[in-house]
Amino acid sequence: MNNEEPLTRRAARDGNGSERSGIAGVIGRHPNAWMFSALGVIFLLLGTGAVFAGAAFGSSADSSALVSETPTPEPTRVVPIQPAAATALRTCTINAAAKDPRLLKFEGSVINVTTGEVLFDRKADTPAPPASGLKVLTSAAALMTIGPNFRMTTRVYEGSDPGSIVLVGGGDPTLSALPSGVNSVYAGAPKLSDLAAQTKTAWEANHPGEQITSVILDANYWNPADKWDATWQRSEQTTGYHSEVTALMVDGDRANPQKVTSPRSTDPIGRAGNAFVAALNLGNPVTVSLGNATPGMPKLAEVSSQPIKTLIAQMLPISDNTLAEMIARVVSKESGGGGTAASLNSIISGALVNLGLNTTGLTVRDGSGLSAKNAVPPLLMAQLMAKVSTGAQGLGVIKSALPIAGKTGTLAGRFTGANAVARGHVIAKTGWINSSRTLSGWVNAKDGSVLAFAFYALGPVKSNAMDALDTVATGVYNCGNNLSNN
Repeated sequence: MNNEEPLTRRAARDGNGSERSGIAGVIGRHPNAWMFSALGVIFLLLGTGAVFAGAAFGSSADSSALVSETPTPEPTRVVPIQPAAATALRTCTINAAAKDPRLLKFEGSVINVTTGEVLFDRKADTPAPPASGLKVLTSAAALMTIGPNFRMTTRVYEGSDPGSIVLVGGGDPTLSALPSGVNSVYAGAPKLSDLAAQTKTAWEANHPGEQITSVILDANYWNPADKWDATWQRSEQTTGYHSEVTALMVDGDRANPQKVTSPRSTDPIGRAGNAFVAALNLGNPVTVSLGNATPGMPKLAEVSSQPIKTLIAQMLPISDNTLAEMIARVVSKESGGGGTAASLNSIISGALVNLGLNTTGLTVRDGSGLSAKNAVPPLLMAQLMAKVSTGAQGLGVIKSALPIAGKTGTLAGRFTGANAVARGHVIAKTGWINSSRTLSGWVNAKDGSVLAFAFYALGPVKSNAMDALDTVATGVYNCGNNLSNN
């Protein structure tokens, strides 16, 4: 038997060799187990304390840290890819000229043609009567719809009754009663004498030995009664600025075909019929009456106007009201509007929309601009002129026809005195009715920029408003792209 006893066992005995009782004895008999148990308890206590300490710390700092949630993302900040371009500080002004009392109520717009930037704005969105500036809208609509090569044709047919022929108007006001080789206001216009010669030759071939005894006048290309707007002044007719708008006439219904301003008649259809009978020179009595051509009857003769592009070039420089109205009606007729005055608003507006223009506020009452009921925002007019200045979309026909300051057309005698510096550099359409004087076009400015503009002087303006408008346009020439809206 082993007499040696483990030290731990011996240490558990008391001094007289007997084993201790109670907890001390248990510890003494199992010292290793108690040592590891004690260490475990200490570890447990320390760990638990740390957890509680952490919980206490988290609670005092932010109780939400114990709740797991999806964080709300910060709003995305939009950062431009490139910094915004610097805006030029413009210092040149035409404000004083635009406030000239001769202009009464002034509206205007100036646009840089190259950049499209609006440089000057005075009620530019407010529709107002553009006077004859509206002829540019009519011209643009014609080029966009019937095209630059369209021709107006006057024809002669056999009538349904024996000995009768029918003269059918096709909207050409340039058909001239002057002799061959003699020019009217409309140089190169077709001649009534040629139409008469063709008619006689064809009639004699079809009806040898039979006389023409009746001439019927057909002006029904559009309704002959739709010939005068209630807002026009009859003095325009008697003074010689404008005729009634009928599909059959000669020489713009002028008493003197070689004068731009010449009194017009009260019966342009009858005047044309009498001139045709005279050109036939039949040598026998002929009755003249109104009527219609019978479908299917043989055609005896026809003559056509010069192309629309030529008529626009004749109309714009002298601001011919009759030619403008006739072109507008033909555009309506050929576009499905029936040739009515009432259709012009939709027909011309539609053509401008096709040019890419915003026609908000536009009202078209006629084709010439004579009506004070026409309304065109200066901004729209300037935007159209910007297109014309580049000749874009076939508008070069208008560009080459507009008057040049101090040189051609209705601007030949303008831009005098201090404004003479802009002669040759302002290309524009003039406008004048009793309630409006206007100037719209573009400026080839001194700094090389091209600026389109539209300026309106509104109210009972006097003729001295023309010089005031020239001064505003000259200011644009001098300022160029440095023009300020201040």
